[in-house]
Amino acid sequence: TIREVQSRNVVGRLEGSDPDLRDEYVIYTAHWDHLGRDTSAEGDQIYNGALDNASGTAGMVEIAKAFNALPTAPRRSILFLAVTAEEQGLLGAKYYAENPLYPLTHTVANINIDGLNQWGRTEDVVIVGRGNSTLEDKLAEVVGDQRILADDPEPEKGFYYRSDHFEFAKQGVPALYLDAGTSYIGRDPSYGEQKREEYTANDYHKPSDEIKPDWDLSGAVEDLRMLFRLGVAVANDSVIPEWKEGTEFKARRDSMMAARRD
Repeated sequence: TIREVQSRNVVGRLEGSDPDLRDEYVIYTAHWDHLGRDTSAEGDQIYNGALDNASGTAGMVEIAKAFNALPTAPRRSILFLAVTAEEQGLLGAKYYAENPLYPLTHTVANINIDGLNQWGRTEDVVIVGRGNSTLEDKLAEVVGDQRILADDPEPEKGFYYRSDHFEFAKQGVPALYLDAGTSYIGRDPSYGEQKREEYTANDYHKPSDEIKPDWDLSGAVEDLRMLFRLGVAVANDSVIPEWKEGTEFKARRDSMMAARRD
């Protein structure tokens, strides 16, 4: 049976303070949907999606609050986009990227949040699809020597192509997607891999993806502060992010920016 439903993206906008740059945008994304309900299942039928991705949506709201509390707004404008239907093929992000409220030629970066770290603080943070854009270089400036920027421990799973930022990347917008680090402070070196495997086996895309009593959100808070500072830095920078040479998205961006200059 095929059933058609209507669902919506939700967007908030914080206007930039610089008259010359406020028509350029840094856009945060987080998908608010999950898998709904399985009426054929026994017991718990509701796919709550606490980690994937209620955590990311709540985190984006907190980042929006932090931006709103700044004494002066950043130079560029900020969009906060909660997208729908990520779990059904990135459809909400695809719709926005193909029908943007503001031109993608004026969208300087996408910072995507898809799941937050609920197991404690880490020494590192994982850059999924590392080596793609200068957003990573700006992130390195922001964190300094406080965090280690680590490679994706599971590149074979192709996570860079499986979340909402990918729809922006396909349209040429430099996009960054981070994941929780794996080196947990005060824990055995194997702890991070163990928790990832446990979540994938027991909770990923299952009704059991719920808030757990042993969650430690100190790592999530640290990561959100980092993502907030990154957004502020990009929004205030005189130089906009770019795709690095050899990346598959660079030609599209170069073409659209040339058209903007013309």
